[in-house]
Amino acid sequence: MKMKYSFTLLLLIFVFAFGNAQNSILGFSEKSAAEQQKLEKSFEEKLDATNIDNWMQKMAAEPHWVGTKFGEENAKWIRDQFKSWGYDAKIETYQILFPYPIERELELIGPTTYKAKLTAVPVEGDSFTSQGDALLPSYNAFSKDGDVEGELVFVNYGIPKDYEELEKLGISVKGKIVIAKYQGSWRGIKPKLAAENGAIGCIIYSDPQDDGYGQGDVYPEGAFKNKTGVQRGSVMDMPTYPGDVLTPGYGATKDAKRLDREEAPTITKIPVLPISYEDAQPLLAALDGPVAPESWRGGLPITYHIGPGPAKVHLKLKFDWKLVPAHNVIATMKGTEFPDQWVMRGNHHDAWVHGANDPISGMVALMEEARAVGELAKKGQKPKRTLVYCAWDAEEPGLIGSTEWVEDHKKELQEKVVAYINTDGNGRGFLGVGGSHSLQAMVSEVAGDVTDPQTNVSVKERRIARDLVNGGGDSFELYALGSGSDYTPFIQHAGIASLNLGFGGENSGGEYHTIYDTYPHYKRFKDPEFAYGVALANTAGRITLRLANADIIPLDFDQWYKTVSGYLDEIMEETSKMRSSVEKHNKLMDRNAFELASDPRENIKKPEREEPVPYLDFSPLQNVLSDLKTTIEQYDMIRLNELPEAKKNMLNTMLMDAEKTLTSEKGLPRRPWFKHQIYAPGFYTGYGVKTLPGVREAVEQKNWTEAKEQINILSETLSNFNSHLKKIVSSLK
Repeated sequence: MKMKYSFTLLLLIFVFAFGNAQNSILGFSEKSAAEQQKLEKSFEEKLDATNIDNWMQKMAAEPHWVGTKFGEENAKWIRDQFKSWGYDAKIETYQILFPYPIERELELIGPTTYKAKLTAVPVEGDSFTSQGDALLPSYNAFSKDGDVEGELVFVNYGIPKDYEELEKLGISVKGKIVIAKYQGSWRGIKPKLAAENGAIGCIIYSDPQDDGYGQGDVYPEGAFKNKTGVQRGSVMDMPTYPGDVLTPGYGATKDAKRLDREEAPTITKIPVLPISYEDAQPLLAALDGPVAPESWRGGLPITYHIGPGPAKVHLKLKFDWKLVPAHNVIATMKGTEFPDQWVMRGNHHDAWVHGANDPISGMVALMEEARAVGELAKKGQKPKRTLVYCAWDAEEPGLIGSTEWVEDHKKELQEKVVAYINTDGNGRGFLGVGGSHSLQAMVSEVAGDVTDPQTNVSVKERRIARDLVNGGGDSFELYALGSGSDYTPFIQHAGIASLNLGFGGENSGGEYHTIYDTYPHYKRFKDPEFAYGVALANTAGRITLRLANADIIPLDFDQWYKTVSGYLDEIMEETSKMRSSVEKHNKLMDRNAFELASDPRENIKKPEREEPVPYLDFSPLQNVLSDLKTTIEQYDMIRLNELPEAKKNMLNTMLMDAEKTLTSEKGLPRRPWFKHQIYAPGFYTGYGVKTLPGVREAVEQKNWTEAKEQINILSETLSNFNSHLKKIVSSLK
């Protein structure tokens, strides 16, 4: 009988089932595990929410996008804090291209007229929203300049399936200006697809159903977006490559060779502008044509039509394209035993406006974590491996600060970095962690040792209980990393094992990238007591300290194998479903060929036969995964034995190279910057991940020749990974 559990009951079950913190720790001997647990307890006791609160007020006091004076002041202040805590801290600066908007015009010119306001209004009780010209105008960075007029077409979220629906309706966007809703995908996909389908301009608006009054009271009464709020953000084609658009693959140093702007492939092909739902309503109301499908309709008090026209709009954009300094803070604490093995920790410090939630809530948690580690070090409890704490600049316009630093230091990082741990925004709720699945077992153990401040059970127990209530599984699992924050250059370009973590789920709102992402908004709606800021510092800090002090780097390949095998099963099942669907369709076409051919209705698009789906040979991947399972079992047997110090050191050196063997120097098709063969952002999803991306995307795009090629490339990559693990096993015998 299927049983339904309440959330509270599930928490009680987990408390009894799991008990207190485990006595053993992955990667530690019994003796060193006891020492580590004592160290982590001391670390936790030093964390102070007051620091997190005070630092947020300081860092979010003024707008500080890349290139601003206040952004530079924040970077210098962060550097000085790290120095006071005992770190060797410095600023590394890169010169990056950043467009600032100098002309923004949008108007409805037919059949009625309306001039978009393009301005968010200050709200009572939040003085930060009244800073006038100090606030960055709402725009999409890396839109091209343009002055276009055209009929308007509503394209829902502007994702691939929406264009498929438009094709079924016989509606083309060629020569038109499209208007798309935010959400549904990463914003940069919307102008990318619009341009590929022939559009000459793109408008993006936030529909109130998604993050406005359809979700709750709007700011300042509630947390959600009011009618004038506008989400800023980059539309750089980051699935091609992130970072400075003029220096692909190498650091944007002062004297670096740069592309001409016209040659930069990641700048959009059409002008694009974000607007509020107040400005969007007159444009949408002027549309005629078919009524939008039910799933397309939003929360505005209008009937949603698709067009094209009769609404006609004029869009004009002009930018000041200039090089600006991006200031990365790099703070190092040298390890006592393994100084050339680095554990890296990072969060960005730049924001579109004030950025209290994104990114300051994560940045101040990182700083409190580093401060507590510094106190331990001053008392003689320095980490065995070197810690490198980073505060990245220019993340918002395209992961630029971190990408340029990784590209500039790639060789050294690949030789020395054990893992990179990333955070970004943070709030009240549940722990979410994504990353390299070889780190899953270690992260699960840490999550079991951190107490949730709201429920007083572990953050692991609370997360699993939530998952079970929502139909998920009963184990703590990592999600796969796509893109959207500073882990991207580490894992997907340099092949360094990485994590991304934060709390959320009970901190919803509409302030994202608007002028309303302020300290008062955060204090009221996100994490009032900064208890989850402490929880983040506690969780990320324990992960960092375990990686820094482990006798053997805590990688577990059993869960990696199960996860990757599951990815292959998904692709094989999807291919089989596609084949069955096409065969069923074509049989129907053959049966009704005569009737369809003689149908007199010329305006009805007649279905056509689809290209058959070939039988792809997945056996090379199945075979190498079977061999990998055997190798991993052998590794597990050997690693349980007590090893002499020389063997441990050799093992750790080889484990550091494991993730790199999952990369291919050629990279993914049409985007060689992305080297990792297990995880990548989707070419048409942006932030959303594609696992086994070369094979999966070729199948989804029905490029069967490429699918066969990518199966062979992935098979070779997994064989290299297997060979590396076999070398480890052989060296330990």
